[in-house]
Amino acid sequence: MEVFRISSKKHSKSLTASGVSNRWNKDNQFVIYTGECRSLSTLENVVHLNVMPAIKFEVMVISIADDERLFKRIQIKDLPSDWRSDAQYPVLQDIGNEWYINRETLVLQVPSAIIQQEFNYVINTAHPDFLKMVSLIRHEEYFWDERLF
Repeated sequence: MEVFRISSKKHSKSLTASGVSNRWNKDNQFVIYTGECRSLSTLENVVHLNVMPAIKFEVMVISIADDERLFKRIQIKDLPSDWRSDAQYPVLQDIGNEWYINRETLVLQVPSAIIQQEFNYVINTAHPDFLKMVSLIRHEEYFWDERLF
């Protein structure tokens, strides 16, 4: 399967993770957040950036092996009713923390907080299958449309 990550051009040439906490991970957990499509990845960036970036970005096209055992899916019905709110970050981070620490699967499929019918894929770079099951296929030029901001 192909997933997409929009990243600064400087960081778009390799599959690396910062270890900075986010919705589904805690600090020092090295995961790569990706989206099921370029448009969802764009929206995810827009809500985090809030301003038109001054630097160049690229789309990273990432391939993950199509093997069901590599994926754990989080269902909305299993989350708190207000899971999309920032107040629920600790609860969601605990879910991601357990998945990350236990290396349950290579990928955690999670609903997008922006469009809950679409999915983001969190890739655990510390998982034993990471190097052989995930690859950067290519990177593409990316254009930020000013109207998004």
